[in-house]
Amino acid sequence: MDTAKLLSWYRENRRDLPWRKTSDVYAVLVSEMMLQQTTVETVLGYYERFLERFPDVQTLAAADEEEVLAAWKGLGYYSRARNLHRLAKQVAAEDGVFPGTLEGWQKLPGVGPYIAGAVTSIALGLPHAAVDGNVLRVFSRADGIEDDIMLPQTRKRVEALVRALMPHDATSDFTQALMELGALVCRPVSPDCNLCPVADGCVARERGIVDKLPVKKL
Repeated sequence: MDTAKLLSWYRENRRDLPWRKTSDVYAVLVSEMMLQQTTVETVLGYYERFLERFPDVQTLAAADEEEVLAAWKGLGYYSRARNLHRLAKQVAAEDGVFPGTLEGWQKLPGVGPYIAGAVTSIALGLPHAAVDGNVLRVFSRADGIEDDIMLPQTRKRVEALVRALMPHDATSDFTQALMELGALVCRPVSPDCNLCPVADGCVARERGIVDKLPVKKL
């Protein structure tokens, strides 16, 4: 995968989304928590209102759970809101200082490998992989990976590929570029390979098996 071409494409074609205008750790965290299992279009209606009501981690930590859930109403998957509230309380108890390492993030409530990788790479500039469905699909096709993407070893393989390609001076753009590529071009159905900035060298395209990847058995 040509990282330079991917980054160039992203910087010219990325969507104008509010969470891309900040590197504030708290704001990035809120966006990533909201975007789990929820479309960008839906989150757009909540993100800025939530930050207006809870502008920082201390404000969120001091709020009642009912108030947090009310602000989240309509987004669904309310465990995300409860985990975010619990996380805020834990961070606020540490003087409002977020962890500076991947390992520290993984110890926080509701933070799995993806959230930890996304926040640390986007907001902290650390070279950690954030592998979601979009990224798994992109690499399955680009590298011709025919293993089930639901298997832990497949995810680990893709995480290693992401880390190997990630430019340490552009971790935020690289992480978001992979997500954007999967969302806009390398779509689950009817991918637009003619617009793909990294189509050259894509194994699935060369073999004519784009529509067969990724493999997802469960």
